[in-house]
Amino acid sequence: MNRIAHRTEEPDIAPGMVLLLAVATGLIVANLYYAQTLVGPISAATGLSPAAAGLIVTLTQIGYTLGLLFIVPLGDLLENRRLIVTGLLFTSAMLVIAALSTSAWLFLAAALGIGLGSVAAQIIVPFAAHLSKEATRGATVGKVVSGLLLGIMLARPVASLVADATNWHVVFGGAALIVLAVALILRVRLPVRVPESTITYPKLLASLWHLFLTTPVLRRRAAYHAGLFGAFSLFWTVTPLMLAGPQFHLSQTGIAIFALVGMAGAVASPLAGRLADAGHTLMATAAALALGMVAFALPLFAPESDALRHVSLGVLVVASIVLDMGVAANLVLGQRAIFALGAHVRSRLNGVYFALFFAGGALGSALGGWMYAAHGWHAALLTGMAFPGLALIYWVTEYAARTAAQRRPQF
Repeated sequence: MNRIAHRTEEPDIAPGMVLLLAVATGLIVANLYYAQTLVGPISAATGLSPAAAGLIVTLTQIGYTLGLLFIVPLGDLLENRRLIVTGLLFTSAMLVIAALSTSAWLFLAAALGIGLGSVAAQIIVPFAAHLSKEATRGATVGKVVSGLLLGIMLARPVASLVADATNWHVVFGGAALIVLAVALILRVRLPVRVPESTITYPKLLASLWHLFLTTPVLRRRAAYHAGLFGAFSLFWTVTPLMLAGPQFHLSQTGIAIFALVGMAGAVASPLAGRLADAGHTLMATAAALALGMVAFALPLFAPESDALRHVSLGVLVVASIVLDMGVAANLVLGQRAIFALGAHVRSRLNGVYFALFFAGGALGSALGGWMYAAHGWHAALLTGMAFPGLALIYWVTEYAARTAAQRRPQF
């Protein structure tokens, strides 16, 4: 079997392979988000209280974070195709358990497992980077991440539409079949990649902390995206509850249409990849973080009267698109930056990067659900705005350091 090694003299990744990897990552990562617009029905069916409803999303994200820390690094140690397929088979089994759940503890356990197995998507993304030339790596990663983000954004409306036509159990049962099909296709189409590393698994895990301590780019990119992804998770945890509430009275189909419109923000991914390849990562990051803050500021000024309900709904639609644009762009900027640090640690860097910002996402969904239940919609919006706001303050320190370095006399 041929091994994928250094590819500097080899042809660039084929467009068909890029498309396959983009579709696969989208279908895999969608499993993390089916439950976001179904929090209400799942809570009612399993007996979860409104204050604890955020756990439905949070447990999936915790599972994903654990997988990023303990499974994704194996991409630098074990044969990648086998690792991906094994993760997908496990995910399919967990989706079946979720589909058959009738109690809160069983569904939450399955949600944790779904998150754990779905990290296969984050073994695929560095796989695409390995197959790409350096000059086009940002664009390739941008295209694959576009598929990933489309999967995130389509998961919500698809789940709502299917649940409205049938029930939420069907959503998870159908997802199990889709993931199984993806596993079989990738088993046939993916090339074999056996990493050259001979490090042991305990040393591999220990190296994660070393990478975090010794890689400033990793720490910064993770902090920036933790802010945006925390805001993103908060928004999509509380907004469906708001849309189904007394002000808007939207059905699951209405919520699905709302979420479908928001996916327009994914167009920012390829643009961000090109900006990163051209060396404009710093300013593009500031723009992405600012978009995150604007997305939460807009609904604060939306009218609350029934007569202007459609205006308020329109403002929320714009806010969702703006937020998704910021998240899509910043994710690509971050991955492009860390993938430039070295092929031999790419899976570990990607795992730490995603684990850190998914921890921000878990915090955002849990805090958002609690703030909305305890203090209302505006309190949740202000909390969401604080996430990218803090990240933008941190970005200022990088900008100041870069500016000072440029002004320093060169000898």
